[in-house]
Amino acid sequence: MSNIGLIIEERAANIGNFMVGRLLPFRQKRMVGPFAFIDHMGPAKMGAEENLDVPPHPHIGLSTLTYLFEGAIMHRDSIGSEVEIMPGAVNWMTAGRGVVHSERTPERMRGTPKRLHGMQIWVALPTELEETEPSFTHIPAEEIPTWEREGIQMKLIAGDAFGKQSPVPAHSPLYLIELKSDQPQTFDPGDALYGESGLYILEGEVHSESYRFGPGKLLIAQNSRLCSFEMGANTTVYLFGGEPFPENRFIDWNFVSSHRDRLQQAKTDWIDRRFPEVPGETEFVLYPSFK
Repeated sequence: MSNIGLIIEERAANIGNFMVGRLLPFRQKRMVGPFAFIDHMGPAKMGAEENLDVPPHPHIGLSTLTYLFEGAIMHRDSIGSEVEIMPGAVNWMTAGRGVVHSERTPERMRGTPKRLHGMQIWVALPTELEETEPSFTHIPAEEIPTWEREGIQMKLIAGDAFGKQSPVPAHSPLYLIELKSDQPQTFDPGDALYGESGLYILEGEVHSESYRFGPGKLLIAQNSRLCSFEMGANTTVYLFGGEPFPENRFIDWNFVSSHRDRLQQAKTDWIDRRFPEVPGETEFVLYPSFK
C-alpha cells in the first residue's frame, strides 16, 4: 500500500452519554467516496446502571449504517421500525428528505453489566435521491457474504466488490469490507476496488514497505486504489470507499446535503418540531446551541 496519501488518527468525540473515536469527516479529507462520517464506538465496558441512550434525533440526505462487534442496540425510527441490532448484522436507514431515530440499550440488558463495540457510518446519497422517502432495512448476520481469500477471512458488509454483492441496498457504487487474519498474510486487492479507498485498522497491525501502522488509524490511498499490504497476526481491518460524487457535500450536525440552504431548512424544521416523531418516544435531542 505504497500510495498512502493521508493517515488519520481516531479523535475522541462525545455523542451524549457515550464516547466514540471519530474518523471522518477530517479537515484534510471530508469524504472517502460516498462515505461522509465514520465513528468507532467503544470498546466500552458498561456497568449495570450504565446504558446507551441517544434520544430521537434527525437526519437528511444520507444513509446510516450501524455494524456491531459486541453488544446490542435497540433502533426505533419515525418510519415505525423497531429492531434490535446484534453483532454481525447491518442496520441500514436511508434518511432521504427526513427521518428521526433513537438508539438505546435494549430493555433486556438494562440492570446488568454489558459491553458495546461497533461502527456507525453515514453514506451520502446521490443528488437525485437526497429528498427520497425514508426507508429502513435490517440484514441479519448470516445473509452478509463471507469467504476466504489468500488465507484471509473476508466479509462484504455493504456494496459490491470481488465479484460479490451485499444485500444492503446501497444507492451508489461503494464497498465496506471486513478482513480478518489469524496469521501474517499479504493481501492484494488487485483491481477489485474502485473510486476512492480507505483502510481502517481495528486491531493488529498493517505493514507497507518500511512502515508499520497500528490500531485506530485510518489510511487513505493517494491514487484512489489501495495496493497490496501485509496484515500482522490477529489483525482486523476494514476497506471502504467507492465512486465520489461530482458535487460537494455539506454537513451541519446530523444533516448532509449538496445544498447549503437545505441544511438551514432542516435546522429550522427540527427546532420548530416539524420532523416526524418516533412512536413511543417523548424525548428529543436539541439542536446544538454552538452551531
